[in-house]
Amino acid sequence: EIELVESGGGSVQAGGSLRLACAASGFDYGQYCMAWYRQTPGNQREGLAMIDKSSAKVADSVKGRFTVSQDMNNSTLYLQMTNLKPDDTAMYYCAAERRPYCGATIASIMPWNWGQGTQVTVSS
Repeated sequence: EIELVESGGGSVQAGGSLRLACAASGFDYGQYCMAWYRQTPGNQREGLAMIDKSSAKVADSVKGRFTVSQDMNNSTLYLQMTNLKPDDTAMYYCAAERRPYCGATIASIMPWNWGQGTQVTVSS
């Protein structure tokens, strides 16, 4: 059974940093495109970053502040977030799509598997 478990969320003041983690299990991690998304109530889910075994990409909206990385030996995905802003407040999700390479854009990903999310709250 595929399982994605996010952790690392919390409350932080503007300008602060958080590192989210997503522990993956139940599948061959190296054969999946992994991604981070966020969502606020009433809004569509926003793709933030994607990574596969050869490349990584971060959305323009968070470029320069967010970094995606992974530990393939431990099947763990990370999202390092710096200089956080109140607009970054959201539920953050990791996701997995069964293909070894993510492709050109985050928008092209169609994840089938999702974690339960971790809340990030940034206060001003």
